[in-house]
Amino acid sequence: MKKQINVVGAVIVQDGKILCAQRGPSGSLPNMWEFPGGKIEPGETPEQALYREITEELECEVLVGEHVDTTTHEYDFGIVTLTTFYCELIAGRPQLTEHAEVKWLGPADLRTLEWAPADVPAIKKIEAKFSA
Repeated sequence: MKKQINVVGAVIVQDGKILCAQRGPSGSLPNMWEFPGGKIEPGETPEQALYREITEELECEVLVGEHVDTTTHEYDFGIVTLTTFYCELIAGRPQLTEHAEVKWLGPADLRTLEWAPADVPAIKKIEAKFSA
């Protein structure tokens, strides 16, 4: 049986653009794009985990808002359940500590990147929300 991994991702929106983060060349899903975040630790709510992960990974603070999507995707290394939330940047500017690159893209441009499969369903919901 594959390992179950519960993670959270931040859809950080600023000035109509969304922060996209590229995974590094080593590790799982090399060079793919994702919404930044990470694993939910025991005893944390998804919102608490997301706040902590963004503080650690991007050295900035977010206000975690509305739930975007929860999806499950089976990878070769395990089964990932990703819960994404819209977030507002409230302090600092995203810094590269774990990611290879970050980009701010409009919702219509998100599909120009090669996304980790678990993130794709959230992109569809984001596109629908911003095109309405």
